[in-house]
Amino acid sequence: MLPIGLIKDTRYMEHRPGLVHPESPNRLRSLYRLVDKEFKDVVTFVEPQSATLEQLELVHTPQYIKQIMSTAGKEFTNLAPDTPVSANTYLAAWLAVGGCLKALEALMEGRFRACFCLVRPPGHHALTDRAGGFCIFNNLGVTAKYAIETYGLKRILIVDWDIHHGNALQDLFYGENRVLYFSSHYRGWYPHTGDWDEFGESEGLGYNVNLPVPKEMTDNDIIHVYRELVGRIVRRWKPELILIAAGFDAHEKDPLGRTRLSENAYGWLMQMILQFSDAAKSAPILLSLEGGYDLWALVSSVREVLRVLTFEGRRNRIPTVKTKAGSELVAKALHLHGKFGIWAS
Repeated sequence: MLPIGLIKDTRYMEHRPGLVHPESPNRLRSLYRLVDKEFKDVVTFVEPQSATLEQLELVHTPQYIKQIMSTAGKEFTNLAPDTPVSANTYLAAWLAVGGCLKALEALMEGRFRACFCLVRPPGHHALTDRAGGFCIFNNLGVTAKYAIETYGLKRILIVDWDIHHGNALQDLFYGENRVLYFSSHYRGWYPHTGDWDEFGESEGLGYNVNLPVPKEMTDNDIIHVYRELVGRIVRRWKPELILIAAGFDAHEKDPLGRTRLSENAYGWLMQMILQFSDAAKSAPILLSLEGGYDLWALVSSVREVLRVLTFEGRRNRIPTVKTKAGSELVAKALHLHGKFGIWAS
């Protein structure tokens, strides 16, 4: 089994949005303590490099990049009502994108089976020309664009299990058939996008898969849904690369998510995606940290993911649970997407 890579750098803590802001440097401090205590001997650390201007411009406008650079050295700048930044946020944001690109490079060279980018600020709400939802640059958006441009990939699957819909990732690839975006989220929370009928457009019609889940969603519900839907997508579409927007705010203790998942659900999701990836001839997997704002829940959830990624030996069998809520979600998704003939037919 190939080793597991992990992006880790203390400079990500230089983004300081304020003492009471949920997206605190303490998120990464807690995760880095976890890694150093429990996983340092079973992962390979990869040092990030700042993204280049050309790489950022794959997604973001020059004017917006210039706006981010203009915050350098300023103690406080409000980019959006929920997205304040500090003097060195620009550096952390460039490194967040660069960390994901460094992980992609290592994966494409065959050095790792998977790579987890423990970076911040997060990215799946960052639009081409503005910040929002605690996000500055679209980390996975740039990564997917770069994978297409540099490595010629034609089938990239983005799985977004953050409880908030990745509106900016959806927008970025809405007309693109080389990226299939799958998001499970609670539509009642920010940013209030991601309804069932947002299928994509033009060449991307049918390549955008939204799964609005109920607030009462449990571990068994999400296991059922991912086994049936993401499993089918991987088997039929056969992605060459799997990117995961790894938010952990669907945990029952999270103050912003407040659904009913436990940390165990994330371990099962990770194990499923590993097994699905094997079925797609071991498509490499890149995870990038998104949400998760209760420190205990975040650490516990990431621990479960890392345990799965670093485990060597015979794995436990994924539960073959079926739930009423899960069955309804699966049936509706298959019905709506069957007409496109991409993965649900």
